[in-house]
Amino acid sequence: MDFEEMGARLGLEKEEFMELVDIFVSSAEEDIQKLNNALSVSDSKAVAEAAHSLKGSSGNLGFSAIADLASRIEQNARKSDLTDLDSYSVNISCEIEKIKVVIS
Repeated sequence: MDFEEMGARLGLEKEEFMELVDIFVSSAEEDIQKLNNALSVSDSKAVAEAAHSLKGSSGNLGFSAIADLASRIEQNARKSDLTDLDSYSVNISCEIEKIKVVIS
């Protein structure tokens, strides 16, 4: 992950972008927790809302892998199909961990 390049695409210096990434990681972890909680009680609406939040924030910063996974979760949840969505959530968590390694 080239945060300098990702920031430049948004018209930001690397340091500015890194601040946004820090905020993103914190909010993404909260959204993943909400997503997992909603999945555990089969709450399609809450799953879709958490996934939508993840999709937007990750997409805005250029984390397309997370945005794509969150989009799949959101689409399925809107159809009330929660089958195997926990695996997507795990994959999103793995992507977040990769970001955390780079910023630490």
